[in-house]
Amino acid sequence: MMTGSEFEASLRRLLSDAVRASGNVGCHGCERCEGCTECTFCLGSRGLSRCHYCEQSTDCTDCTRCVGCTSCLACQHCVASERCTGSAYLVRSVGCSGCTYCFGCVGLSRRDFHILNEPYDRATYFEITRRLARDLRIVLP
Repeated sequence: MMTGSEFEASLRRLLSDAVRASGNVGCHGCERCEGCTECTFCLGSRGLSRCHYCEQSTDCTDCTRCVGCTSCLACQHCVASERCTGSAYLVRSVGCSGCTYCFGCVGLSRRDFHILNEPYDRATYFEITRRLARDLRIVLP
């Protein structure tokens, strides 16, 4: 029978071992990555799982071609975004779900062509974001 204190000690040991582990498992063609699993051709990332061609990202799962993202799930072509899910072509967005082409958006769901949570038509969106990306020195996907 395990006591509460034995459980706590074992859990602390497991967490400590996981933090120290820096090797990649089942990855192919990744460079300067740590603690990644089943990724291909990622660069300078940490804690990715089943990601492909991602760069400088952390703790993302099932993402493709994301750069500088953190804790994203099933996203593609996102830049400097955090905690987004099932989205594509987001830039500096946080907590968006099912969105495409959002720039600086927070908490949106199933929206397209938004800047700072405001909707734009497609042409205007690309005109504004091209200028913003240049001013902010962001490389767009």
